[in-house]
Amino acid sequence: MEEKVIVCDKLTKRFGYFIATNEISFEVNKGEIFGFLGANGAGKTTAMRMLCGLSAPTSGSATIAGYDVYSETEKIKRNIGYMSQKFSLYENLTVLENVEFFGGIYGLTDQEIKEKTEELASKLGLKSEMKKLVGSLPLGWKQKLSFSVAVLHEPKIVFLDEPTGGVDPVTRRQFWDLIYEAADRRITVFVTTHYMDEAEYCNRISIMVDGRIEVLDTPANLKKQFQANSMDEVFYQLARSAKRADS
Repeated sequence: MEEKVIVCDKLTKRFGYFIATNEISFEVNKGEIFGFLGANGAGKTTAMRMLCGLSAPTSGSATIAGYDVYSETEKIKRNIGYMSQKFSLYENLTVLENVEFFGGIYGLTDQEIKEKTEELASKLGLKSEMKKLVGSLPLGWKQKLSFSVAVLHEPKIVFLDEPTGGVDPVTRRQFWDLIYEAADRRITVFVTTHYMDEAEYCNRISIMVDGRIEVLDTPANLKKQFQANSMDEVFYQLARSAKRADS
């Protein structure tokens, strides 16, 4: 049996009369690359904030890395990595200073930080850039660096919110190589993206519509279910069905 590192049961978030996420239920396995998709306003970011321990649910239940989203949020934060849609490192610090700072925040020893720094610099080809300000780096390098720092402490789960927005296709492919490497190390990757070709790289995909999870399956099974040639077509059919239901 696969270890379940995310378990949600009817997880709901209300803001007054508005229901942002409506009884979402799903499980994610250890080492899985799980795509969490939906149009703007579908409830993705609200759901991710609850899973990261940043926002308390209104009702339902969830455990993240075995910890409860209501009562153990600090333990959740210690066992996850997070990379936001907007760049998440300090641009006025050098690459080295960022790595050392976040390594300390994650509780790594000085020796571990030194080893991780050397490994990161070699893997990303940044050995000659370590004393440069992060703000001076090209966007693609910034994104790859941000991801590498988010998994510096080998978290059980890393949450990625639109991580490749604005970067070129070649850099996006390189970024996904880093994701695959993390998954090979049994780090679970929970990723939102609006690039449907990236959705095809995930082991499984959920698609949210108006706060609910409308479908959840592998990319191959979803394309078969909707008789589609791509995830773009699947997403388009779901969006069209939602519009018909609203009219």
